Amino acid sequence: MIEVSASGPAYDRGRAQQGAAPVETVRRATVARVEQARADGLIDADAVAYLAAQRRFHEKHDPESLAELRGVADAFGLAEADMFAHLHLGTLRDIKGGAALIDGCSAIAIGGGPEGPMVFKNRDFSGAHLGIQCVLRHAGPDIATGQVLSLGSLGSLAAWSSGINAAGLAVADTQVAVNRHRVGWLRYFLLPRLLARAATVAEALAMIRATPHAGGGTLVLADRSGATASVELSARGPAIAEGGLQWRTNHYTDAATCDETLGADGDRIAGNSHARYDHLARVLPGHDWTRAAARALMSTHPGPNGGTEGAPICQHGNGSDGAETISSVVYSCSLGEMEISEGTPCLGRWQRMAPCR
Repeated sequence: MIEVSASGPAYDRGRAQQGAAPVETVRRATVARVEQARADGLIDADAVAYLAAQRRFHEKHDPESLAELRGVADAFGLAEADMFAHLHLGTLRDIKGGAALIDGCSAIAIGGGPEGPMVFKNRDFSGAHLGIQCVLRHAGPDIATGQVLSLGSLGSLAAWSSGINAAGLAVADTQVAVNRHRVGWLRYFLLPRLLARAATVAEALAMIRATPHAGGGTLVLADRSGATASVELSARGPAIAEGGLQWRTNHYTDAATCDETLGADGDRIAGNSHARYDHLARVLPGHDWTRAAARALMSTHPGPNGGTEGAPICQHGNGSDGAETISSVVYSCSLGEMEISEGTPCLGRWQRMAPCR
C-alpha cells in the first residue's frame, strides 16, 4: 500500500503526493475520465455552470480543500480545473440521469464492544484505482484535531473514502446515485474537513447540519466516547440517525430521502445494495464486535442459495474497468489507528498502520 506522510499547509500536503505513482497512472484514473466525459457530452454548458457555482461555494466554505487540490494538481502536472471536475463526475452523471455505479461500498459504525468503538468499510471502486490507492497521514495548521490518517487515491483529496483523526473520530462514506442535487458541500470535500475540524460525532453533525450539501452519498461515524451516527447527505437536508449500530450501503433508507435513490438499471453494485444492507441488518445485532470479527464480516461472499446465506460484502470485479472491493479498513476509535487490507479482504492481506499522533 502506498503511504504518503505530509505536514504543513494544505497546498503542501497535496503537493506531497508528487512521485508516489507515475503521472500517467494518475492521469488515466482522473483527468482521462474527465476528457472522456467531455467527449460523451456529459460536461456541457449546464455542467460547466454547475461546476463554477460549486467552486464559488467551496471557496467560501472550504478553501483548505481547494488549496490541497491545487497542490495535488501541481504534484502531477495536471489541470486543477480537471481535477475539480473529476471529483464531481458522479454528481454530473446523476444530473444527466445516472450511469453505472463504479463507486460502491459497505460501511459500519459500532459504538462499543470488547475493543471499543469502531468504523469499518469495504471500498468498492474501479480496479483502475488499485495502482493509486494510498494511505495519507496529514497534519497541519488547519487540522485542529491532531494528525489525520485516511484512505484515498492519489490524484484526489485526503480521506476520499474514510479516515480517523487523533481525537478518535472515524468517518467512512458510501456512494448513492440520486435524482436530486444542488449547489453545496461535495462529500469528497466534506470528509477531510470533518476529520480536520471535528473531534466528536456531535461536532461533526453540527458541521453537517449547518451547511447545504450537493446531494448523494452517506456517512457513518463513531468517536472515542462510543457515539455513532449515519448521515444520508440529501440535497434537501441531511437525514441523520444517531446511536447504536449504524450501517449503509448504496441506497438511501430514510423515509424522507429514499425516493431520491436512482434505480439500479442492471448495475451490479447498485443492484446488490439492498441485499448487502439486509445482510448487515441480520448479522450485526447481538454480537460483541472485535476487529477480527469485523475483518471476517467484510470478507463475506454470497451463500450457495443465491444470497440467502450471505451477501457480496466482498465484491469481485471483472478486470480493470469492473467495480470490485479494492480495500477494506477497520478503524479503532480507542487506539486512533487503522487496519487495512489492499485488494479483496478475503485474501487476508491485512496490515496495521501506526496510530495517529
